[in-house]
Formats: sequence, structure tokens, C-alpha cells
Amino acid sequence: MATRVDFAFGAADRLLKACEVTRKQVAAGRRLLVYTQNKARLAKFDRLLWQFEATAFVPHVMSGDPLAARTPVLLEDREPDSGLAGQGFWLLNLDTECPPGGEHYERILEIVSGHPDDKAAARQRWRAYQETGFELRAFDISGS
Repeated sequence: MATRVDFAFGAADRLLKACEVTRKQVAAGRRLLVYTQNKARLAKFDRLLWQFEATAFVPHVMSGDPLAARTPVLLEDREPDSGLAGQGFWLLNLDTECPPGGEHYERILEIVSGHPDDKAAARQRWRAYQETGFELRAFDISGS
């Protein structure tokens, strides 16, 4: 089965929208691995998960944390553990490049803002995923 990649284009703020998507996926009972090599971006996402919505609580830890096995959202700044895909995790990619080992995951979520650099990086990821044979879907979220 080919990995499906869902691109959500037009986010006003990529990391805030990623927080909303993460909250919705956890509420639906899904487990997510949130990946980026950029430690500063991951730290900002971590902080935003605590404060983006006053009433939202999204349990999350770094993937190496002792509580990782019992936590629905894992944060990762190194190559993702492909074993997590077998545990039903979806991968939320916050990196500027395609995640290594992405083919092991059933679904990869991509959120793209309207910023020119973000859009250009997303176009490159789209082409790379396409060349790999992933199933691609695009959603315009600029109105949400």
C-alpha cells in the first residue's frame, strides 16, 4: 500500500495550524509523530501545543521520553523510527524536506503557509513524493 500524503495549503500560520491538526487527530484517537530536523522549530511547536488554545491539552513528549509509549504525540528531531509506523502512527512533517523513512507510514500530513519560502519548499516535497510514487492529495485551507 502506497503512503498517502495530505498537503494542506494556505495556512495563515504553519505551526498554529499544525497544533490544530494535532489536537483534532488526537481527539479522533490517532497517534502522531511530529518531525523536523530544525530543533528551534520543534521547540516552538512544543511551546505552542501548550498555549495555542486555552482549553486544549495535547499530551506530547520527545520520542525518547520514558512516557513515549503511552503518549499520543511524539516529537522527533532525528530520523523517525520506522517501527512507529507499524504501531499506527501518522507522521506530521514540519521539516522543509521530505521525512526520511516516510514510505513506512500510512499517512504523512503536510501543512503549508502562504509564505513564499514555505510554498517553494512544499513544491519540492510534492515533486519528491510524486517521484517516489506516494499518493498525493491537496486541500486548500486558506479560508479556515
